[in-house]
Amino acid sequence: MKRYILLLMLAGLGLTAEAQKTSDHNFEVAKHLDIFNQVYKNLELLYVDTLNPKETIGTGINAMLRNLDPYTEYYAQEDTKNLRMMLTGKYAGIGALIRKHQKLDRVVVDEPYADMPAAEVGLKKGDVILSIDDSMMTDKAVGYVSERLRGEPGTSFLLKVMRPSTGKMMNFKITRRNIKLPELPYYGIREGDVGYINLNSFTEGCAKDVRRALIDLKKQGATSLVLDLRGNGGGSEQEAVDILNLWLPKGITVVENRGKIRQASKEYKTRVEPLDTVMPLVILVNGETASASEITSGAIQDMDRGIILGTRTYGKGLVQIPIDLPYNTNMKVTTSKYYIPSGRCIQAINYKKGSGGYREHIPDSLTKVFYTRNGREVRDGGGIKPDVEVKGDTIPNIAFYLSASGQDSTEVMFDYVVDYIAQHPTIAPATEFHVTDADWQVFKERVVKSGFTYDPVSKKQFAELVKTAKFEGYYDEAKAAFDSLESKLNHDVAYALDRHERVIRQILESEIISAYYYQSGAIEAGLNYDVQLKEAIRLLKNPEEYKKVLAPQKPKEEASSLIHLEKKPGGNISLKPREPQIFSAIA
Repeated sequence: MKRYILLLMLAGLGLTAEAQKTSDHNFEVAKHLDIFNQVYKNLELLYVDTLNPKETIGTGINAMLRNLDPYTEYYAQEDTKNLRMMLTGKYAGIGALIRKHQKLDRVVVDEPYADMPAAEVGLKKGDVILSIDDSMMTDKAVGYVSERLRGEPGTSFLLKVMRPSTGKMMNFKITRRNIKLPELPYYGIREGDVGYINLNSFTEGCAKDVRRALIDLKKQGATSLVLDLRGNGGGSEQEAVDILNLWLPKGITVVENRGKIRQASKEYKTRVEPLDTVMPLVILVNGETASASEITSGAIQDMDRGIILGTRTYGKGLVQIPIDLPYNTNMKVTTSKYYIPSGRCIQAINYKKGSGGYREHIPDSLTKVFYTRNGREVRDGGGIKPDVEVKGDTIPNIAFYLSASGQDSTEVMFDYVVDYIAQHPTIAPATEFHVTDADWQVFKERVVKSGFTYDPVSKKQFAELVKTAKFEGYYDEAKAAFDSLESKLNHDVAYALDRHERVIRQILESEIISAYYYQSGAIEAGLNYDVQLKEAIRLLKNPEEYKKVLAPQKPKEEASSLIHLEKKPGGNISLKPREPQIFSAIA
């Protein structure tokens, strides 16, 4: 009896302590909100200049959120459209990518999207945007022009442009309509029987598109598949689950969200019978593969359903939800971490509250070992490490400066492509088109004559080495060696163009192809040079090597996992989930 009373007393003390803790926390919240309110009231009353409350308080909000994690964000009223577009991939406008032309200091059309209003009325790459209805756009920023090109679906406006190839002013009447960004820009058959699907985002409805593409590829004779998630920054968690359901059995837990409150914790299971559980599968990933892409690739890896090939993924193991705020504002809040079937969370950044938003990448030495269904070793933290590591081609600095928007003040590559389009009404099919040697020489001469410059990384690093050597007192005695190295690094633009001709020609071809065959054509043509895809196809065409990568291994007893390997009569292995322990501008 005494023991029972003692237990009740201890429980009461525990409840009291917890209540006190909650009360103290609530008091601290109320206190600091009151302080913030008083600070702003005094600034509004006494500060020498008139405050802009939107900017001042907005800065305070953003600073607060930056102190939490990398993905919790506030969206002011004018930015909520961007949040909705990020979540859905949909907006209302003309369907085109626009950019600032550095040399002209004007906003120009960069890439109309296939079968969208901009392409249908005849807008071309390089068209300079002059006005929208009666509003001049010649001195406006890209964001401003983008907002004016967007609008309510069904509304029309008059767009005035100047076409550089002719110098003529042209007027286009364009009717806005609902635009959905192409999350699946290309799929097709490679080398006879290997299906290929390029998925660049997990927006609403993308799982249905992937399903239709897979069915079509199988009808065309595909016996294996490459799913390309390189550069895919993620999106909807449910879409990732539905895509996984194409290859994984019904009723399997593929991801768990674990948050502070019960509403933020959720278990996602596959809901329908799969489309194909035996087709050999390779998923391509890289450092820009993140979030829902990592759920997809990680679950496939954990279930040993396919091979992950490429380079280590980004490592985003946090889940966000959108929350409506007053006055048509929004915020995106991190509410939970997600865990894939092996039980691991692959969050790579160790964010720390209360320390100025300090973040660090979790080193491999501090990650924990988990095991796949077949007992293969995998780790948490640091993203998804591929089963087969294959590095893609690197882009030399000169190629980046020539092709990336806003990097080259001469705009020599962009202008060359615009002129090429004007001189060639048609070109060969995307997979057959190549820049001729004569075309290359013309382009090379234009680059040299344009005054194009760039910053070679080697020269930057050399300058740092010289600075360090002088600081440490080694420079004078090694000056001859430094001079010799500097002369070897000091090459002109023409030399760099010749040295990196192969890569630059590929980029140039891609820019030209996209003007005729849009994004899908550029992707299809680029696959001819893709070293990671070639290795994936080689693996798929070598069944024994493919099976060897996924071969069962005996897991260690200390392995942590959401998956139990349960022996069934007849020697079959089945999955039994544990109880949850509670995941430029467009126009």
